[in-house]
Amino acid sequence: MAGHAWRSAILNLLKQWGLSVNGKDKIKAQEASRVVGALKKETPQPRTFIRGMHTVTLIPGDGIGPEISTAVMKIFEAAKAPIQWEERNVTAIQGPGGRWMIPPDAKESMDRNKIGLKGPLKTPIAAGHPSMNLLLRKTFDLYANVRPCVSIEGYKTPYTDVNLVTIRENTEGEYSGIEHVIVDGVVQSIKLITEQASQRIAEYAFEYARNNQRASVTAVHKANIMRMSDGLFLRKCREAAEKHKDVKFTEMYLDTVCLNMVQDPTQFDVLVMPNLYGDILSDLCAGLIGGLGVTPSGNIGANGVAIFESVHGTAPDIAGKDMANPTALLLSAVMMLRHMGLHGHAKNIETACFDTIRDKKVLTGDLGGNSKCSEFTEAICQRVRDID
Repeated sequence: MAGHAWRSAILNLLKQWGLSVNGKDKIKAQEASRVVGALKKETPQPRTFIRGMHTVTLIPGDGIGPEISTAVMKIFEAAKAPIQWEERNVTAIQGPGGRWMIPPDAKESMDRNKIGLKGPLKTPIAAGHPSMNLLLRKTFDLYANVRPCVSIEGYKTPYTDVNLVTIRENTEGEYSGIEHVIVDGVVQSIKLITEQASQRIAEYAFEYARNNQRASVTAVHKANIMRMSDGLFLRKCREAAEKHKDVKFTEMYLDTVCLNMVQDPTQFDVLVMPNLYGDILSDLCAGLIGGLGVTPSGNIGANGVAIFESVHGTAPDIAGKDMANPTALLLSAVMMLRHMGLHGHAKNIETACFDTIRDKKVLTGDLGGNSKCSEFTEAICQRVRDID
């Protein structure tokens, strides 16, 4: 029974990647080799946008999501950013055969616009539909989660000079969703690591470092324990390093990275890692600069698709009370503008946000102030207008 479950899951992945299987749905060695060995040449390149307005799919999300999305739209309007928003709600629906999927109008919007901005989405715990964030990643093959963690002047934390980027493989590992019951009381979860995904994320990390004037890439792994899976990931990182001699490469165990990170985060620059490690380590790094409320995030996918997002929760306890902090979503939107090549607007909005925080006169509660979300938003808007 257990063997059948994981073979079925692998079969589904084969079909998603466009690989054939024989008539009896048995995975042959040559097919497995193609899964592991085939690499789609999808090295990400920044999209080239022509002058004029650009349409972005906006997914406000749940809880405080609509409030902080409104704040971002107001700031973009004040900055005269050439963005028009196409709002879509994302809730899980069941399609043919009971398969979970995002609403067709949301998928069509993203397929058309390629660029999205997303607020927080609620996820049921151990029941109901699967994580919407996971569903979005799988739907649009958002294989690279990029999270810059940079200290913000004026926002006091135990660390003042953090400046690093975590790059997380976003599609497989322990989050492949391959789980089954072996016998009552025993559950098995399979960690899937493929050559294709490992090579793609490794090459992305080095290209990111090169394009953003970053000096080094650290591969985070546990190949000493998981020798085959993490060993494959590490081998692909080493191969990518050979192609990027201008970028310094180091490799380090996950537990050692965590220890060194809290002792001295300045020793790190770009870090690349498998899915689960990235989920944990990126949150740890966010804590160094003040938390998820001030940390931007972007998900880069195949075929030019990218979704930028706030990674904090939906905060239902303060939803609708004008208390939310829109900084994380705003800085994610700044990442989005840079991805689109709109560097001038990105710089103006980022400067206005950071100046407002440094000034300390108008801050939301989580930033140490007592101002409303709307007041904080207006303060940033005014600074953006003053820059113009």
